[in-house]
Amino acid sequence: MFNDVIRPRRLRTSDNLRRLVRETRISPDSLIWPVFVVEGENIYREIPSLPGQFHYSPDQLDLMVQHAQAHGVSRVLLFGLPKDKDEQGSGAWDENGIVQQAIRKIKHLDPAMYIVTDVCMCEYTSHGHCGILCGHEVDNDQTLTVLAKTALSHARAGADMVAPSDMMDGRVAAIRQALDENGYQNVPIMSYAAKFASSFYGPFREAAGSAPSFGDRRAYQMDPHNGREAMRECALDVQEGADILMIKPAMAYLDLVRAARERFDLPIACYAVSGEYAMIKAAAKAGLIDEHGILCESAVCMYRAGADILITYYACELADAIRKGEIG
Repeated sequence: MFNDVIRPRRLRTSDNLRRLVRETRISPDSLIWPVFVVEGENIYREIPSLPGQFHYSPDQLDLMVQHAQAHGVSRVLLFGLPKDKDEQGSGAWDENGIVQQAIRKIKHLDPAMYIVTDVCMCEYTSHGHCGILCGHEVDNDQTLTVLAKTALSHARAGADMVAPSDMMDGRVAAIRQALDENGYQNVPIMSYAAKFASSFYGPFREAAGSAPSFGDRRAYQMDPHNGREAMRECALDVQEGADILMIKPAMAYLDLVRAARERFDLPIACYAVSGEYAMIKAAAKAGLIDEHGILCESAVCMYRAGADILITYYACELADAIRKGEIG
């Protein structure tokens, strides 16, 4: 016989009451929408591997800004696709590179749009790896120099925040020093602190044209088996001056989102990556799931695990759901 005085169901009897006692609350202010910008003109094309997401040339970014504004999304994470690539990835820090062009264009269209930029080399190098090569190995310390130059060029173009995703040792410190020495002390760094060598990235590599031409990235991205090492990576980035820590991917790594939340006082972000988005899209297209229900539920779980910030291709849909009271 159960204790009929203690009835948890009492707090579930109406939508009004359930919303009152929710433990996890979500705001559109915590959402960041990843956006792909590509060199050229009159380019507005859907990305086959990411249905509902698009490549935008700078002259078409008004479409992106209008879409974001219509859904109440005011923060984006920019990825650039250059026309030309070389061994050094020199387009990454070109003052008129694709991301730099996009920053200036977006700030002209909507000065209030908060722009975070991905700082990495893989989209810009002819070999597709995330740094400068020495033979077939990425040279960690040579790469730090170009990452710092890239982050500084983004700040000069008007980026509000930079987000290094390369997983080189020491890159947060190198970027922080470059920013501070050039008068950008107030530009925060959101570090991809624990970025795993994950199979969930497949659709992104098509979207960003960033697949490596040989080998893989396991020598610098993390082994999915290692949780304690992820916390060590986070701790090192805190010491180097990171302002926000990111766990990537999100869905299969929520244990590490929780661990980071419990250990560190900094804001914790997680990135619901391309494979997570594509799986939901594919299952919904096959009639196997309720897409809207799944995207909302999975987002709630990420926040419940401890995320303060969610980077997601579903940012606009989630902002609508929050505004309608469907989650939040």
